[in-house]
Order: sequence, then C-alpha cells, then structure tokens
Amino acid sequence: MSLEAGDRQGKPGALPASAAAGSGANAQWGGRFAGGPSAIMQEINASIGFDRALWRQDIRASLAHAAMLARTGIIEAADEQAIRAGLEQIAGEIEAGRFEFDAALEDIHMNIEARLSERIGEAGLRLHTARSRNDQVATDFRLWVRDAIDGLDAQAAALMLSLSRRALQHAADPMPGFTHLQTAQPVTFGHHLLAYVEMLARDRGRLADTGRRLNQCPLGSAALAGTSFPIDRRMTASALGFDRPCGNSLDAVSDRDFALEYLSSLAIMAMHLSRLAEEIVTWCSSPFGFIRLSDAFTTGSSIMPQKRNPDAAELIRAKTGRITGALVGLLTVMKGLPLAYAKDMQEDKEPVFQATGSASLSLAAMDGMVRDLVAETGRMNALAGSGYATATDLADWLVRVLKLPFRTAHHVTGRLVGRAEARGVDLAGLSLAEMQAEEPGITGDVFSVLTVAASVASRTSEGGTAPGNVRRAAQGWIAQLSGDAQPGDGA
Repeated sequence: MSLEAGDRQGKPGALPASAAAGSGANAQWGGRFAGGPSAIMQEINASIGFDRALWRQDIRASLAHAAMLARTGIIEAADEQAIRAGLEQIAGEIEAGRFEFDAALEDIHMNIEARLSERIGEAGLRLHTARSRNDQVATDFRLWVRDAIDGLDAQAAALMLSLSRRALQHAADPMPGFTHLQTAQPVTFGHHLLAYVEMLARDRGRLADTGRRLNQCPLGSAALAGTSFPIDRRMTASALGFDRPCGNSLDAVSDRDFALEYLSSLAIMAMHLSRLAEEIVTWCSSPFGFIRLSDAFTTGSSIMPQKRNPDAAELIRAKTGRITGALVGLLTVMKGLPLAYAKDMQEDKEPVFQATGSASLSLAAMDGMVRDLVAETGRMNALAGSGYATATDLADWLVRVLKLPFRTAHHVTGRLVGRAEARGVDLAGLSLAEMQAEEPGITGDVFSVLTVAASVASRTSEGGTAPGNVRRAAQGWIAQLSGDAQPGDGA
C-alpha cells in the first residue's frame, strides 16, 4: 500500500494565520456564537492538520449522501448535480495540492463544505441536510480503515510470498532449532521461515474479520438520534460498499471499537514482525553468522569501520512500541466516555494513521530484507547438531526399536548425554560399548539416527520439519499467495 505522508500518516501541518488570530465567529455556527474562539482554543480544537487524510473518503461519502437526498426528493436534482460537480472539482484541487486548508474551519468536513459553498453557492449549503459531522466522520473513518486494511493485507500477502519462496529454496537446509534460545532439535531453515507465514496468515485473518465487522454504515444517524427527513440509509450504505446501515444511531456515531480492533490486529502483526526482526538481528551477529544482509538493509558505524548493523530489523522491532502505544492510547481515550459523541473522540484518528504508516513501512522493510538475505547454510548445518540436538532422536530410537517406555528412554539418553559431555564429544562420538554400558540392548543401528540429516528427515508428522513436508507447504503457500499479493511483490 502506498502511504502518502499527509493522507496516511496524518502529519500535522502548520496552522494558518487565520487560526492563530482567533478573530471572528466561526461561520458554521455563527448564529449561536457572537464572538470567536481564542487562538489556544482554535489550536486545540482544530483537527485539519491530520484529518485531511480523510478527504477522499469524505468526498465519496458526500457524493453518496447527495445522490440519496436527490433520489428521495429532499433536495432538487439540479442541486445534486451542482454538488457532484463541485465536489469533483474540489477533489481535483486537493489532488493537485491547490486546496487551501484552513484551521479556522477545524476539520476536513468543514473545509470541504465551505469550499463547496464558495464554488456553487446555495446548493452547497444543502449538502449537510439530514446528516451531522458525527455520522459524517464515523462514516469517513470506517471507509479509511477499510481501505487501509485492503492495502496492508496485500503487503502482508507479499511478505508471505517472499518467505514461502525462501522456504522452498531452503526446504532441506538444516539449522539449529531452539527453545529458550538453547539448541533443541535440528529443523530446516525453510521450516523456520514458514512459521512466520502461518503467523502472518492469522494476522490477515484478523484484519479481514475487522473489515467484516466494521462494514456497517453510520451515515444517516445524524448527531445521535437519527433524522426526521425521509432518507434512504440502505441506498447510501450500498453506494459506499457497506453491508448494511448501523442498527442504532447512538452506537453508530460513538462507536470506535472498529478502530480499536484494527489497532489490536496491527499490534499483533507488529509483534510477529518484531519477533522475526529479532531473529534477523541475532542471525546476522558474528557468533551466529546464519545470514548476511547487503548494504541495502544495513548501516555502518561512525567509529568502527568493520560494522554492518541490521538497522532495518532493529527499527521494525522498535516500531512495535508505536503501534502498541496507539492501541493503548485509544483504549484510554474511549474507556470513560458516555454516549454519544464527545470531542475526546477527535483523538481517535492520529494513532490509527500513524500506526498504519508504521505497519506499512515495517511490512515493506521486512519484505525487502527477506528477499535480500543470503543464508549461510554451511554455518547453519555445522551448528544444527550442536548441544546434543539429536538426543531426542536417540530416545525415540530406544522407544521404537527396544520398546522402552519413553520416560525410561529419556533417562537412558540423559545419562548418555552426560557421558558424551564428559568426554567432549557428541552422541555419535560415543562408542557402541559406552552406549551399551547404559542400555545393553543398543545396537550399531542407533548411529543411523544420530545425524542431523536423519533427524530432520524423520520429522514427517503433519506440520513437521521433514524437507518433503516443507516443500509441499511452501509450494502450497506460493500457489495460494500468488493471486493475493500485489503484482510484482514478493519477487
């Protein structure tokens, strides 16, 4: 997904001079207020610095609303035509960077409406019939999040495709498998990478679930109680691609759990990316030396000329804090609000915009690193059997061949590991006589299971690390994902 700085990340712009002056009543509610707000009030109240990111969604929803007003006879067809033409012209102005945003008008909704009225006159003043900024912003925000989900889903699919292709390439290349960051059993590098494909698949599922739940249209709920005009909410919902209108007007304007669920999904995905980033940092380090990254995704040191730092991975790891913080921040904003709308909810958009930008950048950087990395398969294979990694294979052999109870086999194997450790050899370095001293039934056949290759080949259970399993799983993901990722991604 392409994230424009102003649209997606919601970076605030400088306040125009009109906002700092604090002079004059706001034209939108000047009938009630004779005086203007202070400069500080304008600054804290204005959201145009970040909610301008909603301009596409605001114009889209306004077009649907105007069409419905005309269809139901609430406004004249000529007014709707003028509104449509005016909004299309405003979209062109914003797209071209010619639109002058005014903080005195507070938000994107008022900025567009004021410009529309300036362009087409009285017809523009009719657009706000039967709606409120409360249902307007709730609709725009749902549309924005829905669009963002589509973009992030495509990026996640592209990363999964890159991981799956790497997994197929390294389906039979052993590496140490860890628990507690201690050598446990050999696995293949491809199997390890496919674990993250599974995680990202669930992340995509959570985003899709969020998209399904949020796909109800608040438009027509007005400020909080609905409207007395004979509107057709199903018409606007359908025009905007929603499944149906929201069922309760109070809930429609005050609900932000769709944004919270979205941030929760992003936080979990960011956590998964952070785990992979941490592994990349570890694998790049000299003691491990499992992978290499090129200059494209590393930086140097200002004092140590030999350094090649995996900064892209480290920054992905750090951005998890931003995304998790956005979720916690919005939960805190919402947790004490009575129904319906309160101005606190203006604080809902910046964390969502910023978390989306961070998630998108993290996905892009991770995809780049996965495609860039070079696996040091020799180094991985050399360490795959370290730390007595085939001990479980020995215990399994005792159970399978000698019919020992597993717990007994576990103890026998533990004693053999102790012997090997005392001698400074691996399990295959023990003699048959030494093994028979612990369990007389052991035969020379036991050595056939003590190699790394035999260990990974034996893990044929569904979901296991056997190279054949990994190849089939990787090929299955590649076939599935080739239609989901954006064209050219994951190559």
